[in-house]
Amino acid sequence: MKKIEEYYVPWVKGIPMYISEHIELAWRDPSLHRMMSNENPVPPSEKVVEAMVKYAKMANRYPDQGLVVRSKIAEINGLDGPQNVIIGNGSSEVYDNIFRMFIDPGEEVIQHTPCFGIYKLRGVLLGAKMVSVPMIYKDNFLHFDPEGILNAITDKTKVIVVANPNNPTGNFMDTKHFITIAETGIPFIIDEAYIEYAGLSMSQVALTKKYPNVLITRTLSKAYGLAGMRFGYALGSEAVIKQISGSLLPWNVGIIPMWGALAAFEDTEGLAERIKYNNDEIKFITDSFKDIPGLVTLPSAANYILFDGGAAGKKGIDMVKLAETKGVILRQNEAMYGSEGWFRVTIGSKEENRLFVSLVREFFGMKN
Repeated sequence: MKKIEEYYVPWVKGIPMYISEHIELAWRDPSLHRMMSNENPVPPSEKVVEAMVKYAKMANRYPDQGLVVRSKIAEINGLDGPQNVIIGNGSSEVYDNIFRMFIDPGEEVIQHTPCFGIYKLRGVLLGAKMVSVPMIYKDNFLHFDPEGILNAITDKTKVIVVANPNNPTGNFMDTKHFITIAETGIPFIIDEAYIEYAGLSMSQVALTKKYPNVLITRTLSKAYGLAGMRFGYALGSEAVIKQISGSLLPWNVGIIPMWGALAAFEDTEGLAERIKYNNDEIKFITDSFKDIPGLVTLPSAANYILFDGGAAGKKGIDMVKLAETKGVILRQNEAMYGSEGWFRVTIGSKEENRLFVSLVREFFGMKN
């Protein structure tokens, strides 16, 4: 008799459950400052909470297919209607469904690195080969490499994914390069998880009307401040969205997040307040480090900032450890571009952001 291990498909053997250790730590000790996971520090608005409470009382009923919220999303983005929108349990599930439509084992997914880890997580599960095209680090800035992406294309390429603004670097790629990649005809996913911080005028959603291979993904976890509610969506041509929708689990989005999301989209004032708060604090932190020699502060259009202290002889892990002594959880980035100085912060409360600034200045031997 065969052992159970012999029945697993080869490419999933040994894949562990995804566990975010720093989030687990933060839930175990609520006194810690959560400045590590690109969460929004501002709680949901009363309008959103009211909607969730209202529909929690109807949780004995199955949800519908989300026509109302999908119509609202289409309206916000200038698309024809709900047929251009697919919704999911966070953008993570949306990626899972998209990838399932295109990838056979052994085929390739091009990702522009450093990037969001979910692309690799879902790609590997399907047996994909992940092809990483690194950004170019020069002049204290991480530049996109669209030419590198095009050069990485082979006859096995089934998906190209680019985050805009990029996670964790926080910058945008020029629109002309999106057009060039779209014109290859290869399924092209543009991850716009943080787009609201800069405004939808920076979105590439218009490309979906001309290029059926282009899909835009978004989430309510960031600017909308609803990471725990789990609601994401994708925008695309009607035919492609219809096909991807065939992979959905029935009722994949619950009644509470569905109607909570609609309330969030309608609460434009609440979104504007969160965006202004975030962008003001990004500026405050960035301006606070201009006098520190050897510290590279990458400009960010999102709710996090990536730093490199390598030129000052500093290691990111040591900054993270110092922060831990003060109850602050930061994010260390692995060594790259010959530097071990990388670390990242998520915008927190005003008090947390000022504590972070004080800690960084202490770490680099500067006066507060």
